[in-house]
Amino acid sequence: MMLTRSNLQIERLLVRMFSPKTWACVALVVTTIGITDRVAAAQSDLTARELVAGTIDQTRGMSSYAEFSMIVHRPDWERTSSLKSWTRGRKDALIRFVAPAKDAGNATLKLGNKMWTFTPKLNRTIRLPYSLMSQSWGGSDFSYTDLSRSDNWLDDYDLSISAVKTEDDHKIYTLVAIPHDDAPVVWGKEEMIIRDDYVLLLHTFYDQSLEPLKKMETLEIDERDGRMMATRMRMVKLESPEKYTELIWGKTDFDVELEDQMFTLFYLKSGD
Repeated sequence: MMLTRSNLQIERLLVRMFSPKTWACVALVVTTIGITDRVAAAQSDLTARELVAGTIDQTRGMSSYAEFSMIVHRPDWERTSSLKSWTRGRKDALIRFVAPAKDAGNATLKLGNKMWTFTPKLNRTIRLPYSLMSQSWGGSDFSYTDLSRSDNWLDDYDLSISAVKTEDDHKIYTLVAIPHDDAPVVWGKEEMIIRDDYVLLLHTFYDQSLEPLKKMETLEIDERDGRMMATRMRMVKLESPEKYTELIWGKTDFDVELEDQMFTLFYLKSGD
């Protein structure tokens, strides 16, 4: 770049003001600041909110259809169920049991913040009040609250990144989620470990005393319909690790065409 007369005068003045030793110190400080800025930028290239939003969208897309198995394990018995699920956006979902025969047809519908269950044996649809949301879903270690969650992490929590590390060519982010004072949630804190490709590796739930109560861990990661995602996850209560529930994802399609009628109480009762 050409120096103007004014620039030359300023440069000569600076040279007279600072000794070579001083210039070396200035250069070191500038270099250090530049390195620090680059490290900070590298660690914060994804914000906590972007990571959580990306994780939600990675497993739902604009819409999705999935077939999966649920294994409920206890020390003296184990039960395997087959299920199908459909999602629309971040808030709506329908989950239906297809096997074993005694559970086939049992279904759960989530529309926004509302949730209903249907039991064909009773031919009855029940709107779940908030007081029942923490109960076990399908006899598993997942609660109705776990099922209903989607973008409430974005609406009801303050999110922050507490640590970043690199492992197997991936950045691994540790996120802390603290609920707002008026948030309708049961947890005092949640901690998520998320990979830079939006794969959730570990999710730990803390009570109001900030003691960890349960965790959901990813055991297998694979590609489904062009997306890397957790394909085998285990939910376990920390006080009884011998009891757990695993979800294993099979066929999964994203951005599929779904009719609006699928997300209705009528379809909850009568759909395939």
